[in-house]
Amino acid sequence: MQKIRTSAFLVSSLLFFSLIWSSPSSIATAMADDASTKPQPSATPEAAAVHIVYTERPADEDPEAFHIRILTSVVGSEEAAKEALVYSYKHAASGFSAKLTPDQVSQMSRQPGVLQVVPSRTVQLHSGPARLNV
Repeated sequence: MQKIRTSAFLVSSLLFFSLIWSSPSSIATAMADDASTKPQPSATPEAAAVHIVYTERPADEDPEAFHIRILTSVVGSEEAAKEALVYSYKHAASGFSAKLTPDQVSQMSRQPGVLQVVPSRTVQLHSGPARLNV
């Protein structure tokens, strides 16, 4: 019983420290990949890819409304913005993930309040229960 508790503690500790040492974009990427079940945007699917858009924290506006407003200015309509939005980050980071074409990425990075736009990427953990003999 003690060996099982120790192994469970070790696994949870490794996961916790891997999250702490991960960059914000890799954490955001994992969250965006999980939320990628929303409908496809109306832009050409082969040209659009998920990007993480880091923004300033809105002072007097709901974060998701702020993100939709910024996205609307790039994609052309609120409906298209809601279709392109994959996830809105409100707590640990301020920003959102959305499916954007290369041209939209360029436009987005010039919007007021946008700090950075980075492509989303999937990150694989290098260790796990199989390597810990659990």
